[in-house]
Amino acid sequence: MRQVWENLISNAIKYTARVKVAEIEIACAIGDESLAFSVADNGCGFEPKYAGRLFGVFQRLHSASDYEGMGIGLSLVRRIVERHGGKVWAEGFPNQGATFHFSLPKSRLAPADKAPPPPVSGG
Repeated sequence: MRQVWENLISNAIKYTARVKVAEIEIACAIGDESLAFSVADNGCGFEPKYAGRLFGVFQRLHSASDYEGMGIGLSLVRRIVERHGGKVWAEGFPNQGATFHFSLPKSRLAPADKAPPPPVSGG
């Protein structure tokens, strides 16, 4: 899951680089059966009709000269989330930003009493 967060947040940073005041919002909604997460930005966005292409391997909606990358980050996000029994989707509009969502079923998450202990900080 760490890779999911790294890819979504780094994309938000990359695609807001040319915005005068970048805004990135990370959110979580708790449902009865699942947890839904999102990473939203006010960057360059994309045409909604191409949302499905975003999660394909080597699929890019922007030229490599405008934004660096290989076009595999979101495909990895989709693969990881789906392997955890979840779903992934995106919303956006050109020059109005984008929001990337993923949900995970609660049944696949560790119960609170079985969760690994938090890391110990040195000091």
